Amino acid sequence: MCRGGDDALRRKESLRFRVSWIALLVTGLATLAFGVVVAILPSSEGQFLRAIGAASIGMGLFGSVITLTAFRRRERWAYFSLWYYPFFWTAHLVGNLPPGKDHVHQVIFIALSLLGLLLSIGEFFPRAEDHL
Repeated sequence: MCRGGDDALRRKESLRFRVSWIALLVTGLATLAFGVVVAILPSSEGQFLRAIGAASIGMGLFGSVITLTAFRRRERWAYFSLWYYPFFWTAHLVGNLPPGKDHVHQVIFIALSLLGLLLSIGEFFPRAEDHL
């Protein structure tokens, strides 16, 4: 017997939804990997960057788990929670925040997370005619 969440995972995924959750998963895993690198590499900013690395590891890990579970089950709270990615990376870009001097990774993370969230909006907020 399947639970309700399993049914949502088993139903046929559209290509659009598959691209959306994969883009969000890549964002999460890249954020996690980025955090590991920042936490491990020695730097003149020492403990400060290690703290940012640890926070990025947690954010990437939680985002990846949310994407692979609740987001793929189309739970709205997961959709809203994952909006943290573009807001976080945009704040880092606009505020010229560390880590790193080039901000290419921030632009990539912003683009990937927005792609994932915007492509999937119809899965979380279907139009009324979709239910008829």
